[in-house]
Amino acid sequence: MIQQSIDPEEDDEVNFQSFSHGLHIGGRWVQASNGRQIEVVDPSTEAVIAAVPDATLEDAASAVEAAALAAPGWRETAPRKRSEILRRCYELMVERSEMLAMLISMENGKALRDARGEVAYAAEFFRWNAEEAVRITGEFGIAPSGTNRIVVDYQPIGICVLITPWNFPAAMATRKIAPALAAGCTVILKPATETPLTAYALAAIYQEAGVPPGVVNVLTTTSPGPLTSAMLADPRVRKLSFTGSTGVGRTLLAEAAKHVISCSMELGGNAPLIVFDDADLDVALDGAMVAKMRNAGEACTAANRLYVQSGIHDAFVEGLTKRMAALVVGAGTDTATECGPMITRKAVAKIGRLVEEATLRGAKVQCGGTIPDGKGFFYPPTVLSEVPDDVEMAREEIFGPVAPVFRFESEEDVIARANDTEYGLAAYIFTRDLARGMRVASKVEAGMIALNRGLVSDPAAPFGGVKQSGLGREGGQHHGIAEFMEAKYIAASF
Repeated sequence: MIQQSIDPEEDDEVNFQSFSHGLHIGGRWVQASNGRQIEVVDPSTEAVIAAVPDATLEDAASAVEAAALAAPGWRETAPRKRSEILRRCYELMVERSEMLAMLISMENGKALRDARGEVAYAAEFFRWNAEEAVRITGEFGIAPSGTNRIVVDYQPIGICVLITPWNFPAAMATRKIAPALAAGCTVILKPATETPLTAYALAAIYQEAGVPPGVVNVLTTTSPGPLTSAMLADPRVRKLSFTGSTGVGRTLLAEAAKHVISCSMELGGNAPLIVFDDADLDVALDGAMVAKMRNAGEACTAANRLYVQSGIHDAFVEGLTKRMAALVVGAGTDTATECGPMITRKAVAKIGRLVEEATLRGAKVQCGGTIPDGKGFFYPPTVLSEVPDDVEMAREEIFGPVAPVFRFESEEDVIARANDTEYGLAAYIFTRDLARGMRVASKVEAGMIALNRGLVSDPAAPFGGVKQSGLGREGGQHHGIAEFMEAKYIAASF
């Protein structure tokens, strides 16, 4: 018999038979119509730890139908009731936080300390949007002609297809689901096949919290393209929210355009981290370690290019090398681990290729730089200095624990180099001169700027990028919920 929740007392280990691995459709746990399954691998050991259903087009159609049947009731549910359910989702996530963190570490490889941070961050989207659910307001005014009143009402956009990546399996889901539910929408979540277990565990928590059947549906599949196309072709689906690579985002935008579907896109990054001579060295190093090594560098907001002014360059490289070399590398579930494995062997190979190309072009390896032998998809924390501007890793997301350091001389020079990319998601600036910090922040082409800190994400702030890094915003005061609503204008005469 398939159970629908995880024992909250299982803090030290996760029993994979204690919760459902079925597709979650219409409040029921079901197997794929073709009977096929997808194996889930622990990146730390390469062991298969579970299997989940491989959904078909028929299953996707069932999920859309379930979301459509649930939509009228959820849309008409009082905002206070929706708010209370979302608040309960937050409370249950906090209660089960250790179990969820362990689950993330097992299927993602993420260091347990990072997984705990992700669960806290993910839960906060439910608390934040529980508060926003009761603050959705309209507009009322007089037409300039004086002939009528202008009334603007904000209504749920409709059924939403949500596609999330493997690197933050809890947070990327809740950052979309919570505002969609607060707005009154029903959703179909398609998590990454590398990390599907967290999505199913959360679905059970939502159900326990009182989310009605069909409001949240979850599908895993090895055929994401055909399934997504089929769901977008259904006229009842009105929203696509995607987090992932820019290349896949472009494909999805083209598909959505065929049906004129509203899109929110959180895509790739190539974040510059800029350290000026007048920066506090310890503050800059602390910030660089967070910006670079959160989730072992497997984050779209990760510092990808570290620009350090000549006067502080050598001291920064020395300090960063000491800190990176001292990090404990190991299995994600080991409490001593500070840097876990990468998600797949392919990811390790890509990082190795980027480092090799940079060193062949003249970059100096200060620590790391060699793929270790043995089980698990590991790459050591690595610092490169004297890196040429035209190396491949300066144009492509590294998505790993490699910090390439570039030397710069002037403010104008570093701004031009920071902006020399098609991406514009996040950027980091370190300086004691607040005027300079704000001036540079205004000129760097990025949707989010961290000034004298290495962490930029916050559920209370709008998350998103410019240029090829995406469209729309998630989180923030009104921004995130607005992505799941339509404005309806009523011209009223009394």
